[in-house]
Amino acid sequence: MAKPASRKTGRSGGSSVFTGVLIGLTVGAILAVGVALWVTGNNPFKPAAPKTAPSQTAPATGTPETAPSFDFYKVLPGDATSELPQAAVPAAPAPRYYLQAGAFQNANDADNIKAQLALLGIEAVIQTGEVAGKGVLHRVRVGPFQAMDEVNRTRSMLTQNNIPATLVKEVPTTQETP
Repeated sequence: MAKPASRKTGRSGGSSVFTGVLIGLTVGAILAVGVALWVTGNNPFKPAAPKTAPSQTAPATGTPETAPSFDFYKVLPGDATSELPQAAVPAAPAPRYYLQAGAFQNANDADNIKAQLALLGIEAVIQTGEVAGKGVLHRVRVGPFQAMDEVNRTRSMLTQNNIPATLVKEVPTTQETP
């Protein structure tokens, strides 16, 4: 009768699992150290730069440099303690000019005028607001313009294309800061 084949041939039991874990941990640790050195920019294999002697870089003096000393009351401008600086007077803001091509209660009418202006190459904005006694109005405005030359050129282009425009001057309000 033939002897049954043994199943344990070529294997050494649980020690192969332990060997695999040990090899994995070793490779992982080496990779972690390599990545850490690469990220920080440290290279332990790079030759160190030659050090220079301190006498070559700076001449040795007997006294160390002293830090400047500041006296608070001497640094302040003026001798009077109760003197306050004068507040700067803000310059009046320059007015902005707009050309209003129309004001409509119907939003579609305002969109139509804006589209006509866009075909002429003029950028317009629709401002919607509530007006007492008239309800909601949609204003079609072109601008803002800083100089009257620009206003006159745009206005002449609008009149050539049969679009009436009204000049609107807006002076920005200055706001005080606390």
